[in-house]
Amino acid sequence: MRSPLILPYGTARPQLHPTAVVLPGSVIAGDVAIGEFSSVWFNCVVRGDVHSICIGARTNIQDLSMLHVTNGKFALSIGDEVTIGHRAIVHGCTVESQVLVGMGAVLLDGCVVSSRSIVAAGSVVREGQQIPSGVLAAGVPARIVRELTPEEQDSIAAIAAQYVGYAQNYAELIRKSIAEHP
Repeated sequence: MRSPLILPYGTARPQLHPTAVVLPGSVIAGDVAIGEFSSVWFNCVVRGDVHSICIGARTNIQDLSMLHVTNGKFALSIGDEVTIGHRAIVHGCTVESQVLVGMGAVLLDGCVVSSRSIVAAGSVVREGQQIPSGVLAAGVPARIVRELTPEEQDSIAAIAAQYVGYAQNYAELIRKSIAEHP
């Protein structure tokens, strides 16, 4: 089993909360902070080499996602209770709390996705684009499709909470596997 790779870059070292879970195959490099009960799933890259990346609490970065920044221009900030879906690319932008970014979505430099919104799978949020709070954005380029119902908005935090549980389960499975197969 390939462990995650946690690397300093220059003088910057990743800072992971003790309750954060980083699963095998992932690479966390440079100026990266990961909050409590957040998770980075199998084979993700979180590369804070030329600017900072801050991931809030109870946020999940799902399998094969790529998080990066732009030298001297755009840091990456991801809030609390955010789900970044499988194979998403999130680059030098702001994702506020309680946002769901669908599988394969692309968020480009300087965009802002406001709280309690969903970016649909496969969508591309353009450079500098602003997605307001409480909406569904979809398409290439992403456009506002409609407002989310209160139930849909509430489901975003519920999904993040499920992933906290999943991550804790996987962390325990990995501990057991290592103990049984040193």
